[in-house]
Amino acid sequence: MEVLLGTPPPPPPPDVPELDAIAEASEGRFLTVRERLEQHRANPSCNSCHRFIDPIGLALENFDVTGTWRIRDSGTPVETLGELYDGSAIHGPDDLRAALLRRPESLVRTFTENLMAYALGRRIEYYDMPAVRRVARAAGQEDYRLSAFIKEVTRSEPFRMAKAAIVVEEPMGDDGRN
Repeated sequence: MEVLLGTPPPPPPPDVPELDAIAEASEGRFLTVRERLEQHRANPSCNSCHRFIDPIGLALENFDVTGTWRIRDSGTPVETLGELYDGSAIHGPDDLRAALLRRPESLVRTFTENLMAYALGRRIEYYDMPAVRRVARAAGQEDYRLSAFIKEVTRSEPFRMAKAAIVVEEPMGDDGRN
């Protein structure tokens, strides 16, 4: 939610077990991520947030931590079926992409903020937001091509006005010490 939509989930309630603590099924096999999440969501205070968080992650469950495509999780076929907060049924990355692109505003804004933060070498502040909106609008006029984002970020006032780090070396004395 935070990386794609710029909306961090709320912090977990106190005394909620870590997801990694729920690892083994009664049959002695390791549980899949989906199975661990289902057990975790059995707690009503966890379910209230996880019903929004989990479908996005489960839609991407075919990717392991290195981004490699996988078809099994703990020996069980990966199941990516889910339903987004708006009722959109999703079954994997393609459906998630389509659902996110039906309302691209937050996705585009978050991408633009992250790209601008990278270009500036600092976090985005409230006073950068008009530039972020201008970059996103201009990139939209060019079908959101990556080159359009990069070009517009480099044209933005925050980027053009950023201070460059200047390294000043003091001349060495005759004895080689400063």
